[in-house]
Amino acid sequence: MTQRTADELSRLLEKIDRRGYKAYKEIAGSYEYSRYTLYIDHVQGDPFAAPSKVRVRVPMAVAGFPEDTRRPLSREIGLRDWLTREFGRACRMQSRRQSGAGPERGSDNRGGPGRAGIDRAGPDRAEHTRGGLDRGRAGGLTSMGSGKSGLIEIDTPGQEVIGRTSCIVTEQYVEARLVVGLPAFGRRIAGRQADEIFSRRIPSIVVQSLLFDSLDREELYRAVETAEDADHLREALVGQDLIAFVADGAILPRRSGIDDRPMPGKDAIPFRSPDSLRVDFSLPNRGKVTGMGIPKGVTLIVGGGYHGKSTLLNAIERGVYNHIPGDGRELAVSDPDAVKIRAEDGRRIEKTTITPFISHLPYGRDTDAFSTDNASGSTSQAANIVEAVEAGASCLLIDEDTSATNFMIRDHRMQELISKDREPITPFIDKVRQLFLERDVSTILVIGGSGDYFDVSDLVIGMSAYVPQDLTREARRIADKYRSERAPEGGDSFGRVFDRAPLQSGIDPSRGKRDVKINIRGSRMIDFGSERIDLGAVEQLIHPGQARAIALAMVHARRMMDDSLSLRELLDRIMVQIREGGLDILCGPAGGKKPGDLVQFRRLELAAAFNRLRSFKVRQIRG
Repeated sequence: MTQRTADELSRLLEKIDRRGYKAYKEIAGSYEYSRYTLYIDHVQGDPFAAPSKVRVRVPMAVAGFPEDTRRPLSREIGLRDWLTREFGRACRMQSRRQSGAGPERGSDNRGGPGRAGIDRAGPDRAEHTRGGLDRGRAGGLTSMGSGKSGLIEIDTPGQEVIGRTSCIVTEQYVEARLVVGLPAFGRRIAGRQADEIFSRRIPSIVVQSLLFDSLDREELYRAVETAEDADHLREALVGQDLIAFVADGAILPRRSGIDDRPMPGKDAIPFRSPDSLRVDFSLPNRGKVTGMGIPKGVTLIVGGGYHGKSTLLNAIERGVYNHIPGDGRELAVSDPDAVKIRAEDGRRIEKTTITPFISHLPYGRDTDAFSTDNASGSTSQAANIVEAVEAGASCLLIDEDTSATNFMIRDHRMQELISKDREPITPFIDKVRQLFLERDVSTILVIGGSGDYFDVSDLVIGMSAYVPQDLTREARRIADKYRSERAPEGGDSFGRVFDRAPLQSGIDPSRGKRDVKINIRGSRMIDFGSERIDLGAVEQLIHPGQARAIALAMVHARRMMDDSLSLRELLDRIMVQIREGGLDILCGPAGGKKPGDLVQFRRLELAAAFNRLRSFKVRQIRG
């Protein structure tokens, strides 16, 4: 990439002013400003097309972030997340100023000059803003013509703090990756407006968001320390044989099903652990914290309707991620390999061993290598559990409301009416303890319709008006008093499960003349070549950038397959490569594309995407 000066970019934009839009291709390259480098990596071909991809890289000597803001890794991820939010806020502020609107609602303008000398023109006199909580909105838009003209945007997060490519921090530099809608009137280049973006607006955004001296230090350190404490707490679960922890004082209820911010006012009931379940930890920044520890094993969450059962499970489900300060769930953490399981009518299953749960199907169908293009509720839930175990799940999170009833329980009366030799389904109640004792996979189950589960549980948490109680002794007393008459089914062991080796022929991302054609629809839908992958039931996917990264990881994995590598081994290799080289490695060798819209995913969600690709093919590994 040829490197030129900022003045050359201005002259080039003046030269191509009013020419056809495709002349914008001439500005691709890198440009040296006095204190940062601008990279124009991809130029859109049309004002209505996806906006151009741009990066700004500030040397660490200029950015000035102390080492304790970016080390250890937990703090680095927290810093990258916080800078992304600040960059997005600065984009919106620029947009509002350009359009003559007032300050962004909820923002706090501190006023005062920004750090001098950030662009070629000398001191930048733009105001800088105080940091704070972002609500997941992207950067601002100012109308500068047709299509996406004037757009300056960064892929901003929601409530969770996850590794992402929108902002990169190294020992050498801080880099923000954004998109810019190059201005046009009709399909004619608006060169002066483009120069305004690159000469004034982006430099001002950089001043406000990527320089340590311009930012609110108290809020910055609060963000990175919160991330570090959450990771420390999650790692400490192992030492106490816990699968999850919710701190006293946590706010678990959310505003609504479409607003993931904490519930305000009197409805935001602070969490308080039962004395019998209270444990404490010492965190590197916050010090001693107390809260409810959920041990490994089989845990039931019970209680009346609308008393907080699902709210607690949802907090545990999201506890695999860190959260921003003020979210209320900053210290609600779970084992990183806990996975939500539900029934999923209509999904495809490819040679999955569902025999532990379903066997002797009519017409002799093979349940050791079960395949279907249209799974029922029970077969899909059985496959989801087995596939999660295959991918390395440590804990299953299940809500009876989203489960197949005949998969969860078969009571005594139904056993009497339909004998076991005529019922192919072994209900989950008869496998849940075997799953823990033989494979060390715990279960946390929200249940309100069957007390038979008291017999197989280690812990029973009762929710009353969002306050948890330890009802284990009471549940055992009831179980002893009213003995279940149902007979255990499914044998004395969980049963065998065969590994599977993905076949390269089943992974085809091509469409038409394009070798790779990927499109993301929301957070849980991927158009992969000619196929559509529906991840609607994979509830721990929370950002479109995760789906985008997963799709690229599937393409990357295809190059590694040799038809003998098991899915588990393939997942291991991909996750190690990402850990060592970052998400950029999914886009090809060093020097390739530098995307700003990828978000870290877990191996469990990657496996789920493979399993829901309708062309997916595997070879079972037996022996």
